[in-house]
Amino acid sequence: MDERTIRIITTGGTFDKQYDAVRGELIFRESQLPRILNQARVTLPVHLDSLLAVDSLVMTEEERQRIALNALSSVERMVVIVHGTDTMVKTAMLLESMKRDDDGHVFVFTGAMIPYSLENSDAVFNLGCALSFVQTAASGVYITMGGRLYDASNVRKNKEKGIFESLS
Repeated sequence: MDERTIRIITTGGTFDKQYDAVRGELIFRESQLPRILNQARVTLPVHLDSLLAVDSLVMTEEERQRIALNALSSVERMVVIVHGTDTMVKTAMLLESMKRDDDGHVFVFTGAMIPYSLENSDAVFNLGCALSFVQTAASGVYITMGGRLYDASNVRKNKEKGIFESLS
């Protein structure tokens, strides 16, 4: 297992959406990750894997399986998964259920409430937290949003407040 390189799997979600002025809606073009990593002057060895570009509200169970299998087969021990926030917990729980007990990977899901391409986005901060936490957390499946790290089995998205919070 590669102990130094961080794999970043992009699956879509608000994080990577861009405003299309002609259609008047947010759409997927190309991943914003290369620009963000460059802007943040990230010097860590990173392998980008643009797996999907889909809104998590319309993500199929087959796509969730694909994300989980891709993450589990990663040669990199540290894996960040950029995912839509609406069903991030669902995909993280699927990955947790498929992971063997002796799996040494650290999986950290993150996303954004506001697209990177728009003002006041939380995308860069959340990605920075994910890159830090993936290097320091014990093996397992986690979600980071708003500067906090949650066990995948102990978090929910509070849609009324627009935040993630612990279940207990």
